[in-house]
This record gives sequence, structure tokens and C-alpha cells, in this order.
Amino acid sequence: MLMLMSLPFLAWVIIFKYVPLWGWTIAFQKYRLGRDIFDQAWTGLDNFKFLFQEQQFYLVLRNTLVMSSINLVLGFVTAIVLALLLNELRRIYFKRTVQTISYLPHFISWVVAANIVQTALAPEGIFNVLLLQFNMIDKPILWLGVGEYFWGILGVTEIWKNVGWNTIIYLAAITTIDPTQYEAAQIDGASRLQRMWHITLPGMKPVIVILLIMNLGHILESGFEPQYLLGNGMNVEYSENLDIFVLKYGIQMNNYGLATAAGMFKTVVSFIFLIVANNLAKRLGESRLY
Repeated sequence: MLMLMSLPFLAWVIIFKYVPLWGWTIAFQKYRLGRDIFDQAWTGLDNFKFLFQEQQFYLVLRNTLVMSSINLVLGFVTAIVLALLLNELRRIYFKRTVQTISYLPHFISWVVAANIVQTALAPEGIFNVLLLQFNMIDKPILWLGVGEYFWGILGVTEIWKNVGWNTIIYLAAITTIDPTQYEAAQIDGASRLQRMWHITLPGMKPVIVILLIMNLGHILESGFEPQYLLGNGMNVEYSENLDIFVLKYGIQMNNYGLATAAGMFKTVVSFIFLIVANNLAKRLGESRLY
């Protein structure tokens, strides 16, 4: 019965994930719209050569890796800490209120979220007003106009928007821990902090490792909408990532071969990260995908 239930999902994966891989042939062509895929000019590895010789590619690769790493580290730490704190709340009404408030930003469109961030960080926005009020700055700062600030702004924005949603799976993992362990630890005189450190965190460890492996498989997926919406000409050297590079220098310039080559590069690197992370977890005796 379980195998039969998995068939629709298997069909979805084949149709939408594996069949489109045929389109990778575009990376080896000088592809032009309106022509049959077999009627294109084949260029071999020219698109890949151009990609790896393009200085802008290495800039966006740096930005992608840095933004992904920031999102990965901050996302894991904040979600785990919030899950631990929520688990310690004893008043159900207050706990559900905090959960609801932390979940809500996840359901806000990135268009709306980006406008909120832009308004808050504007020269006359609430952030500058508070900093001026507490004499922390002498004059308003155009935060999104300074490239060096972009990675930090993006990291904080990602946390605000997704931390509540990311805690759900950790809270689910906590519910699987045997309550008698907490009772025994409490009888032995363990404090709340000690119970969190020696019982809750080890109980969450298998889920944390699995999610870490899966997220490493998306290390080059730093996002598109927040970078596209918050980026501008003043911070472009820090906000432009691989996805925007594909859009700007590939699709918008009708260079579909280059866009596909960049997409292939991202997929192959992500696949390598996934395999390495899974094998490393296997060697360390931790939970793994396979």
C-alpha cells in the first residue's frame, strides 16, 4: 500500500525533474528560439569556456557562496535556539502566540517583505530614526546603498522571514524524545539548561544532521527574489548571485546556452556537496540520507 501511495510522487519526480534534463543539451549549443533542438548550432564546450573565463562569474559565485553560508549558519542556529526556547515554555497560550507571530512572516510575499525592509532601512526609516535617537549615528545612512552591508541585511531578513517556519521540524523532533529522560534528569538535580544540553540537543541531533546534509546540497541556492528585489546599482557587487547572473547575462541577452551551462554548473557542484556531506556523516556514524 505504501509503495502504491508513492507512485504519484515518483511520477511527479520523473516528469518534472528528470525529463527536463534533456534541456541540458542547450548548454552545448548556440541556442536560438523558434528552432528545433536538433536544428541548433553545436558549440561543444564553448559556453563553459566563456563562463569560466568571465570575471563576473567568479564575483557572483563568491556572492552566492557567502550568502548561502550566512543563511545556512544563521538559519540553523536561530531555528534550533528558538525551538529549544519554545519547548521550555509551559503556558500553552503564550507558546502558541509566540509560534504564530514567528510563523507569520514566512507567508508574506517577498515583494511585500522587501518593501518592508526597504522602508525600514530608508534614510527616514524607523531604523535610522532609532539609531539617531540613541546617538549611535550622526546622520541617516542609506543602508541598501552600501554594498558591504548587503550580506548582513540579507541574513537578518532571511531570519526574520523564515526562522519561525524552520523551527517546525525541530519542534517535531523534540516531541519524539522520551519524557521519562527529563523526569529522571530532574530527579537527579539537572537544571533546565543542563536538560536542554544533555537531552534535547542529542535527541534533535539526527534531524539536525539530515537537514544539514540536505542544505549543503543547496549551497549554491542562495535565493533569487530577495537579492533581485533588494539589490540595486549601488550594491550590485555584493547582491548579484548565480540566479541573477543567469537571468541577466543568459536569458535577457538571449544566450540560453550560457544560462544552461551556469545552471548545470550549479547542479553538479550541489550534487558533489550532497555526496561529500552524506559520506562524511556516514564515516562519523551520524544519520545520513542513504
